[in-house]
Formats: sequence, C-alpha cells, structure tokens
Amino acid sequence: MAEDIEDQVIYRVVVNHEEQYSIWPADRDIPAGWRDEGTSGLKAECLTHIDEVWTDMRPLSLRQHMAEMEREASVADGDDTELGELDEQEESLVSRLSSGDHVVELSLRPERTARALLQAIERGYVLVRFTQTRGGTELGVRLDSGASDTTGADFDGQQGHIHLEGDLTLDFEPVRCVADIDLATMAGHGRLSLAGAPGDRS
Repeated sequence: MAEDIEDQVIYRVVVNHEEQYSIWPADRDIPAGWRDEGTSGLKAECLTHIDEVWTDMRPLSLRQHMAEMEREASVADGDDTELGELDEQEESLVSRLSSGDHVVELSLRPERTARALLQAIERGYVLVRFTQTRGGTELGVRLDSGASDTTGADFDGQQGHIHLEGDLTLDFEPVRCVADIDLATMAGHGRLSLAGAPGDRS
C-alpha cells in the first residue's frame, strides 16, 4: 500500500551548482543550494529524464579542474597552440556559437525518432548538439513554448520542419538557443544569443 502511495507523488528534477541532479517532492520547498531544473512528474519519469540529461557524473568543479590539467599538459608537451589561444577559445564558446548559424543535431535517447522528439518537446526540454565544436557541445535547452513553432511538423511521418527556442546557462552566462530542425534528419542549424534577445526566424 505504501508503494502505491509513493508512486503517485509528483516530483521535480533539481540541480545544484555542481550540475548534479536529483529529485524532490514538488509540494515541498527546494533545499538551499539546489534549483528547479524545469521537469516534473512521477518518480520514474523524473529518473528517466535524469538518465537522459546527466551523461557526465563528474561534478562541474572536477570537470573544470581536469580540463585545466589537460590544457596545461598539452602546453607542456609542446602543443602548437599557445596557452593564450587556448584561453581565448575556451572563454569564447558563447561568442563563437552566437556568431552566425552552426550545424546542430538533436540528441535523443534511447532512440532518435520523431516520436521521442515530440515527447521531449512536450516535457519542455531538449538536447541540442553543436557538432562542429571540439568533441561536440551538447546543450540542455528549456524550451520556450511561445517562441517555438512545431506547426510545420508531421511527427507521425517524421517529416517537416520545426523551430525551437529556449534558455540555458553556458559558461555561467544566461543564453538563448535557437534551432531550426528538419525532422527527417533530426539536424539543422542553430545559434546562441544573449538571454532576452529575440531569436531570428530562419
């Protein structure tokens, strides 16, 4: 009986400053140090969402520390790229992705189908991958339903085009991601802009 009651509890997905995920009952105040990620539902739904978006379990500070060590090792080994150039590249990711259109694709798990995309859109959260950055930059985007447009999509036939807009934080800067996607390929073009700036429709 207790398990039946537990199954009906609505949770929300929360994330802390180290970009670690957890769930918390939706009717309770979020603990200090955590924030609402934007997804809510039954426990199983929330845990499935976390499995989809939390692909690197290392805390943010550890990831940054290891990236710094790799960068210093590259310079020490005589890498042709100067340290200053590396700093500029790392610090200018937002600027680079805000300059012009870039090739993007949608990351969908467990299968890359229009039906899975529709479910992600209904949840209000999609993963957009900028494929031409080093290693690919995958961004979790909280969709703005008022600015996004799926009227040109045939999800059953997996064809047509959709326009997605949503917000996220990248390198500690609030930004907006704008992407125009072809359903047949789950790819298209996208760009970033400073949060609050309207996205240009393609």
